Amino acid sequence: MRNPLIAATLGLLLLADVAQAQTLVATSNIIVRAFGRAIDFTSDTTTSIRDSKVVREAHDDAASFVATNGDIRGAHLEAAFDTLRTRVPEARGASDQDLAQAILAL
Repeated sequence: MRNPLIAATLGLLLLADVAQAQTLVATSNIIVRAFGRAIDFTSDTTTSIRDSKVVREAHDDAASFVATNGDIRGAHLEAAFDTLRTRVPEARGASDQDLAQAILAL
């Protein structure tokens, strides 16, 4: 009688853990996509942020930044942060981590 109860408890804990991990991934994806859409819709008349040379050149730096949890900050990434915060009002309040993830998503 005790073994089925333990097995059921462990099963429920495993399901809860999987659901929590999926929720975290889904939430992260929603934030990145929403920020990407904000960047797409907020653009100059001549060029969008996606086509900005400064932002495109920051892709590798953004990957390093995200992979190291902010320990590696390249010059291209810093320039892209400045560009995004200047051109996109929504980016002004975003963390560097969010901006780096948005650059990667473009």
